[in-house]
Amino acid sequence: MALLRIRLTGSDDAARAVMNLLLGLDGIEHVEEVGDLMSHMDDADSSSAGLSDVGGPQLHEIEIDIPNESTGRKVREAVDALAFDLDALVEFEDDEDE
Repeated sequence: MALLRIRLTGSDDAARAVMNLLLGLDGIEHVEEVGDLMSHMDDADSSSAGLSDVGGPQLHEIEIDIPNESTGRKVREAVDALAFDLDALVEFEDDEDE
């Protein structure tokens, strides 16, 4: 099984909608939103120090186990279409080690 990673820039509702879509697709058994592993610390001297970062869209990283490339294409097409409808931005990254 290959791993497909999606970076979605959009609201929490958009991320939930994409994950629900993925769980409803044939052949998809595992969908998981992974946490942000990098800390985002403000530099005390930065012009943006202390400003809220919740004003704009949020980044969500989602991992999906896909059984084959055909299913991967279906996932990309479905997620791309839904993201367009939800005014969200998606990036796809394949795990090339598998």
